[in-house]
Amino acid sequence: MDKKETIHFIGIGGAGMSGIAEVFFRHGYSVQGSDIKATKVTGRLKDLGVRVNESHSAENVKGADYVVYSSCIKEENPELKEARHGGIKILRRIEALNMLTGGKKLIAVSGTHGKTTTTSLISYLLIKAGVDPTVFIGADVEFLDGNARYGGRDIAVTEADESDGSFLYLRPFHSVTTNIDMEHMDYYASMDEVMTSYGRFIENTRDDGMAFICAEDNLLRRLTTDSRKRITRYGFSSGSDVRAENIELMGMNGSRFDLVARGRAMGRVSLPIMGIHNVLNSLAAIAVSMELGVDFSLIQDVIRDFRGAERRFKITNIGSDIVVIDDYAHHPTEIKATLKIMEDSGKRIVAVFQPHRYSRTKYLKEQFGRCFDLVHHLVITDIYSAYEKPIDGVTAMDLCESTRRCGHKNVHFVPKDDIIKHLVGVVRPGDVVFILGAGDIGEMPEVIVRALKGVCPDNVKT
Repeated sequence: MDKKETIHFIGIGGAGMSGIAEVFFRHGYSVQGSDIKATKVTGRLKDLGVRVNESHSAENVKGADYVVYSSCIKEENPELKEARHGGIKILRRIEALNMLTGGKKLIAVSGTHGKTTTTSLISYLLIKAGVDPTVFIGADVEFLDGNARYGGRDIAVTEADESDGSFLYLRPFHSVTTNIDMEHMDYYASMDEVMTSYGRFIENTRDDGMAFICAEDNLLRRLTTDSRKRITRYGFSSGSDVRAENIELMGMNGSRFDLVARGRAMGRVSLPIMGIHNVLNSLAAIAVSMELGVDFSLIQDVIRDFRGAERRFKITNIGSDIVVIDDYAHHPTEIKATLKIMEDSGKRIVAVFQPHRYSRTKYLKEQFGRCFDLVHHLVITDIYSAYEKPIDGVTAMDLCESTRRCGHKNVHFVPKDDIIKHLVGVVRPGDVVFILGAGDIGEMPEVIVRALKGVCPDNVKT
């Protein structure tokens, strides 16, 4: 690809697309794109100098030499249709990513849960160690002031997207697999197919590299029993190559644990992000960093300042001892892990959940029904489509009924526009309010904080 040629990104504001577009731009390429509305991400790209159209139109791709699209862009999209009709070279998102990472030692992080946090931690540790990696993360992080970074060295770090099978096009130097769970069943025909895909991803790891596997995941253990790859297992069990011992969970203050690497006691780690699942994510990041030669004492110093990715347990304290927590959790396993952090807080838990995708709601309806046990007052709002067409018989009301069948007595369907009014009427001093979901519910926490501050008008402390 010639740097004088123009690359057009359909859906440039997406978490995956925006980072690739930014790195191409910083690499000196002519970059443009489009999305259905202006967002903070498209605004940041515009500030860099990228031309962004706030609509999808055939006119947008005229003059482009390449068009990049992802699996959420359907064939009837006018820009994709125009590119095919006009003979413009078309690339899948993963192909564009491979063009940027070709020739680099790629660290690819896969798994149903924890990809973003693990990728962020690895990137943060490597940057602080002076490794100067190129980085692609599925959410904004404070240390990048965005979600991507153009590095000058031969290391690249990326999330590996399993949702459409595109992670199988990667050939990572080091691979990380955090876990396997039932997810994206609109794409995969069965859990056997899910397992097969993850197995292929792990086996795609280069022979001179390493596959990092969570030892606490039963499916991963089964999948890699006979693997011929060099494998590092991380976890809590005695058979783990890198493990955490003497774990101290401190609620919203994070955790502490002793690290043991290949039988050697390394020292105590202070991790500011919360939950036992994040201890596992940190073990993966530490194991990768040490394999790349980062000194453990530097890891200890650096990791205690890590602040996590955007919308990963973001806490705002309001007067009257009310806590608002914004989190991206959108799968039943993630929701249970997120809520569990506040299990022993003694606070009444109010949760607002926006289901993400009709397909996920359809296939995981019963699991969703069982994941809100710790919630005292549950609000479920309309499904965020994420470009999907509605599925007959799949509604947020169905999810409410599923939750009630599982024994939850205090669950309410509330349209998104009525959530603020509903919360103002039910939130009490001392409550913790969770805002959960991967859709546009993420635009609401600041508004909710202002509304609840009006009810409890003490100073807001973030």
